[in-house]
Amino acid sequence: MGEQGIELVVALGRHLQSSQYEFITVTPLTHQRVLRNLGSMAARDLRDAFGWNLPFDADLLPMGLLEGLCAGGVLEGVGEGRYRSTLRFSTLGRDLYAHSGYPTTQEDAVFFGPDTYRFAALVASELAARPIKASSRILDMGCGGGPGGLAAVRASFAPVRELVLADINPGALALSRANARLAQLHERCAIVQSDLFSQVSGEFDLIVSNPPYLVDADQRTYRHGGGDYGEGLSQRILEQSIAHLAPGGRLILYTGSAVVRGKDPFSEWAARTAANAGCGFVRREIDPDVFGEELDRDVYRGVDRIAAIGLVVQKAG
Repeated sequence: MGEQGIELVVALGRHLQSSQYEFITVTPLTHQRVLRNLGSMAARDLRDAFGWNLPFDADLLPMGLLEGLCAGGVLEGVGEGRYRSTLRFSTLGRDLYAHSGYPTTQEDAVFFGPDTYRFAALVASELAARPIKASSRILDMGCGGGPGGLAAVRASFAPVRELVLADINPGALALSRANARLAQLHERCAIVQSDLFSQVSGEFDLIVSNPPYLVDADQRTYRHGGGDYGEGLSQRILEQSIAHLAPGGRLILYTGSAVVRGKDPFSEWAARTAANAGCGFVRREIDPDVFGEELDRDVYRGVDRIAAIGLVVQKAG
């Protein structure tokens, strides 16, 4: 998506904001069930069109905006006088986020869902308990559409010098750029395409990250974490983040961890890694049971549950 496409996403987002649009995005399985219950109906309003991703009639949007979105590929025709959005828009606090349309089956999909809300809440609660200093530098590693980093700026009591939004997926970075503009925080944002820290320089007072943490059979970028149970990417982010933290800096990592026979091997590894680097370490279990349907797969045979956890690693000051 080029600059013109980003401008179209921003224009659509601003139209939704001016219409008091609100939508909380659910899990893909819940979304599937809702669509099944709705049947083949067309969108009745903007929530149906840009939240539930239902097809809608041309008169739902102003003609000039509709034509621009069609020309830019944000909307696709699905019949005479009827359209469907390739994107969805979700609200998180006072901000609006564009992300991939349903279903998120593309290899480069930009995901947003319940994990995003839990991640943002973790960041906000951590910064409320221990605010960052003025003129801090923040990094959202594997930013997707940018909600973690933008939520960190929102939760900061002191002015932030720079927010770096980094991701390997150029589509995610385009939506991050649009979402930063919708939040009116773009002037302090740097957008970096990077495979983890390969193109990211300098030290940070705060690093936040919500990486993929499942084993995905198709190894889709937005979903596949690697390792035995999906922990591989989280391990790499934790190890590399420690080297990029400023003195006294923190990593807030939201991820999922497989609990095997009552033990959490990833969290035990993370605690050892932090201790070996002379860093403080705190683990918080946020939800004891997420993605339970994954346990039907052979790769998770022997796993008790997948827990959503928040890890905070702090470098000595």
